[in-house]
Amino acid sequence: MKIRLLGAVAAIALLAGGPAGHAADYPAKDLQGIIMWGAGGATDTVARAVTPLVESALGQQIVLVNKPGGTGAISTAFVAARPSDGYTLLYGAENPQLHKVLQLSQMDYADFYPVNILAHGVAVIVANNDTPWKSVKDLVADVQKRPGEVKMGSTGPGGLPHVVGSLLKTVIDFPVTAVPFDGEGPGITALLGGHVDFMPAGLSAAAEHIKAGRVKVLAVVNDGEIAALPGVPPITADFEGFGKYLPWGPFYGVFVKRDVPDEAKAKLVAAFKQAASDPKFVDLMVGRGNIMMNIAGTEADEFLGKWQSTTAWVLHEANATKASPAEFGIPKP
Repeated sequence: MKIRLLGAVAAIALLAGGPAGHAADYPAKDLQGIIMWGAGGATDTVARAVTPLVESALGQQIVLVNKPGGTGAISTAFVAARPSDGYTLLYGAENPQLHKVLQLSQMDYADFYPVNILAHGVAVIVANNDTPWKSVKDLVADVQKRPGEVKMGSTGPGGLPHVVGSLLKTVIDFPVTAVPFDGEGPGITALLGGHVDFMPAGLSAAAEHIKAGRVKVLAVVNDGEIAALPGVPPITADFEGFGKYLPWGPFYGVFVKRDVPDEAKAKLVAAFKQAASDPKFVDLMVGRGNIMMNIAGTEADEFLGKWQSTTAWVLHEANATKASPAEFGIPKP
C-alpha cells in the first residue's frame, strides 16, 4: 500500500512539474502550427514558406493546420486553450488586434507572446478582368452609380478588406455589398470566378495572380508607388484624403501563449530569427511586396500596440466599431 502511494505521489510530482520541468529538452517532439486563415491566403503562404527553415533550426517537424473562421477568433481561441508548453504555435495576421472593438473576441495579441513579427505587407485593390474599371476612381464612380450592386470580396469584420473598405468610406461615399470568405485565398478564387467584382487584399496573396494577368490591380494602398508593382498608382493618386491613414497594411507573425516557459520561448525566437534571415525567405517576401521586420519580444509588442492604437481608433472614428477602444484601455495614437 505504502509503495503504491509513493508511486502515485511521484507520478503527480512529475505532472506538476508541467512544461517548465521539460523546457531544457524542448522541443522533444513535433509541434503544431495553427494558421489563422485558409489555404492560399497571405498568412498561409508566409507560414508555409518559413516553416521548413524553422524545422531545420529546431530539429523537429511543425505540422501545419489551417483553422480559419471568426476573422481569426477561432484559431486564437484554439491556441489559447492548448497547454502552455510551446508545442502549439499560432501563425497569425493583424486581425486579433481589432477583435475587442469589433466584439469578435475578448482576446488580442496581449494574450500571446510574439515569437516573431516576420514582415508587414502592402494592400492592393484588385478587380475581375471583366470589369470595366481602370482605376479606383472608375470603381468608385460605378459604385456610386449603382449603390449596393457592386460586390466586394471580404474576410469578415476586422479583416483587411473590411478595414480598407471602412477607411475608404471615411473619405468617399462607397456603398458596396461585402461578400465574406474564409480568407484571402478563397476570396480571390471567388474574384477569379466572377462571384465578386473586386477585393482589397494583401499583395502577398494577390501577387501571383497579378503577375499571371488573372486579375487587374487598380491601386496600391500606399502613398507612393512600390518597386514590386512599377506603374501601379497609389490610392492617393485618386483620393488624396486617404493619405492621412498611410502607411498602413497587414502583418504576419508567429505567437505562443504568454505563459510558455522562457526557455522554450528563447529557442523558438532563435529558430524563427534564423529562418526569417534566410535569403530564400527574404527574397520571397520582398518579391511579394512585403517589408521585412524579423522582430520579437518587447520590440514586437511595441509594434503591435502602435498598430492596434492607430487602426482601432481610425475605425472607431469612422463608426466601424461596436465598442470604443477606450473601453479596453487602447490609447489614442
